[in-house]
Order: sequence, then structure tokens, then C-alpha cells
Amino acid sequence: MGSDRVDAEHKSKEFGFTKPWFEDEHPQHEVDLPAFLIDIHEVTNRQYRDFVIAEGYELNPNWRQNGYLLERKLLEQADPAILHRLAGEVFELEFDFRSVDRSVLIDAIEQKRRALDDLPVTRVTWHNASDYCKWAGKRLPTEGEWEKAARGPDGFEYPWGNEWDPKKLNSGGGAEWEHGVAPVMSYEAGKSVYGVYDMAGNVSEWVQDWYRPYPQSKDQSDRYGEQYKVARGGGWGGIGHYTFSHFVRAAYRSPVDPMAQFVDVGFRCAASVT
Repeated sequence: MGSDRVDAEHKSKEFGFTKPWFEDEHPQHEVDLPAFLIDIHEVTNRQYRDFVIAEGYELNPNWRQNGYLLERKLLEQADPAILHRLAGEVFELEFDFRSVDRSVLIDAIEQKRRALDDLPVTRVTWHNASDYCKWAGKRLPTEGEWEKAARGPDGFEYPWGNEWDPKKLNSGGGAEWEHGVAPVMSYEAGKSVYGVYDMAGNVSEWVQDWYRPYPQSKDQSDRYGEQYKVARGGGWGGIGHYTFSHFVRAAYRSPVDPMAQFVDVGFRCAASVT
């Protein structure tokens, strides 16, 4: 677990990053983990929606904007003016929707809405993610579990191996996808050796742990302690083509405010083996 790499060329300063590269990954060390299970893909909008409805849980902020909860039975009750406004402003349909039959228009809206089903749920806090996992009878993975699932038995740099390959993940701005984020399991070639998808790119993922130094670490940071949780894996958001491979390495650690919500941060669940 971790890395002994160093930023010999001082790239972090050159590109203006306040967090030094690699230092919070030191030292590379061995960790013995009990057996565990981990989801092969990130939790989707559809899965999280079931939780929200079942528990009367707080509404995801994305869904207030993209109309994800507007099921067909609700659309069929809307008057024409509201339906047209939804078609244009919320679902952004790109045809003359005012001239088509009501049923055709609702079909088009429903198709656009269902396209969100298999996207990873995002703009969830650490607490939202933890609550979902508990509801599903699971939990968030630990940092060690997440890194093991990503790096495999040989400790790869990336889930697929040690060579950077931008074709095996969604990163650098998500230009290939309408919403930036890709549907889960879109990158077959980017799986880890355990068959786990999207552990690099697409969305960063919350894990259980507070952001703390590793044992025997000499790194000092005012971010350590019980103030930031860790997110892993890097997201689709663009940081710059010259640096984003750094942020999706399997050893990379992101300290994130547990109450924060981002369009490229989601989660997956894990479970202990009893």
C-alpha cells in the first residue's frame, strides 16, 4: 500500500498545486486485510433512487436540476405549458417538441430521463454514501480495501497495469459523454485484475477513513486528523492533460471535506466476509 515515489522534478509546484505530490503516500508498506467483498461498479442513480424513495431520504441536488425523479405518471399529469418547459429547460430536447403528440413528447422525455439510470450517483456527501451502504447491508470500503481492489496482487500503478492509457478510463474533462460522467462499466479494458470497473477516472470514490498519515510516515500536513475523509480513484473532471494521470493512480489520496458534494465524486460499497 502507498508509494515511495518522489516528485524529483517538482511538478506539483510547477503546476501550482498546494498538496505536494506523493508525500502522503509514503512509506510504501504491507497491510494484512481480512477477506472482503467490493462492488464491481459505483453506486448508480437508479440504485440510490431506490434508497431515497424507500427511506424518504434527502433529495440528491443533481436531481433537482435534471428532472430525474419525474416519472412518466407525473409527466402525464402535467399541463402542456409545464411539459413544454420541462422538455426545453430541464431535459433539453433538441427537436421541435411543441409540434409532436403529447405521448411522443413524454416518450422522448422518459428516454432522456432513463439515460441517467446507469450513471454513478454524484454530489453525495460522505455521510450520504455511508447511509446508503448501511441501508444496502454493506459499508464503505477502507482505504486499504479500495487500494487492494484497484492495484491487485502485483501493486499496479493503475487498475489495468503500470502504463498510462487514457483510452481505458474517463478522465480529463469527460468530453466523450453528455454529462461528463460515463455509465458504469463503460470501460471494459480499464478493469482491475479482480474485475472491478472504474477504479481510475469517472468519479472519485469516498472511502471510510479519515485522512491520516501512514504508519512511520514523516509527512506533516495540517490536513491530517479527523477533518477530511479520503476519496480515491480520481474523477472525470479536467485538471489539465499534463497532470491528470497523476490523480487517477491507485495510490493517490484526496483529502475531502465529508460534507462536500462534487459532480465527479461518488462511491461504491464493500462488505466484510463472515
